[in-house]
Amino acid sequence: MAENLIIAQATDKTSRYQALVPQIESLISGEPDVVANLSNIAAALKQTMNFFWVGFYIVKNNELVLGPFQGPIACTRIGIGKGVCGTCWKEKRTIVVPNVDEFPGHIACSSDSKSEIVLPAFKNSEVALVLDVDSDKLNDFDETDARYLEQVMRMIERFI
Repeated sequence: MAENLIIAQATDKTSRYQALVPQIESLISGEPDVVANLSNIAAALKQTMNFFWVGFYIVKNNELVLGPFQGPIACTRIGIGKGVCGTCWKEKRTIVVPNVDEFPGHIACSSDSKSEIVLPAFKNSEVALVLDVDSDKLNDFDETDARYLEQVMRMIERFI
């Protein structure tokens, strides 16, 4: 079990992701507990990428229910098709939102959130949970974030 992440003082996000993703793999390797793994993944992403908010919503009883996260308090339950997270769940795809104020039906858990990326993880071809990452800057997420965070989601699919 790792106690510290080792990330060089790289300023570009590609380098930070390239250093972080293998460490997440090591961090969760051999640990069967879903909550423990999701908690450490959220902490590692927040610490390394300096996201405003990062966390998981887990599909339970036909709702997304707040799971492990790092950042300010968050919305507890989200319906399918509601906000960015619910839309990701319904459409079963990654969604990048450059400006949350321009996303129809955006759920403002925090008025400080300006941009967002949400990614699904699948179990038996159905969305089992979503990773929600918010930034307090506009247009903060791009294809680089999508590519590396999707790698993390594939890791998660192995233990959910």
